[in-house]
Amino acid sequence: MKQISLSKWYIGYGLFLAACGIAGYASNPEGAKTALMTGPGFGAIMVVLGILFNSLPKAVWWAALGFTLLLTAAFSWRATVGWQEVAAGEPKVFTASLISAMLVVSVASLAMLWKGRGKDSSEALEPRSAEG
Repeated sequence: MKQISLSKWYIGYGLFLAACGIAGYASNPEGAKTALMTGPGFGAIMVVLGILFNSLPKAVWWAALGFTLLLTAAFSWRATVGWQEVAAGEPKVFTASLISAMLVVSVASLAMLWKGRGKDSSEALEPRSAEG
């Protein structure tokens, strides 16, 4: 099975975050204005990191780790609050589910980063030579 590169993973992660932010806003335009800014905003950062993984792998690895840890913490907090609101009878199942999905993908991104730092994948983190 072919392993996906960190570059492609982070580009996909960024697009996923952007789509989730847009979906969150679309589900509640009055109450989810920050979702329209943060989803595409952090999504754009992740896409840029994904693009830069090929040219600055070690520096980008640390930046990706920092941003992904920050997002994982935020999504953990927001998912917990969201599911507490659902348990209290508020109609926020979609929002809680969306944030939980972003949490799961963020944890998977941390796993990809951790795996990418190993000795087998460290060569993949080195810049590619012109010879291929």
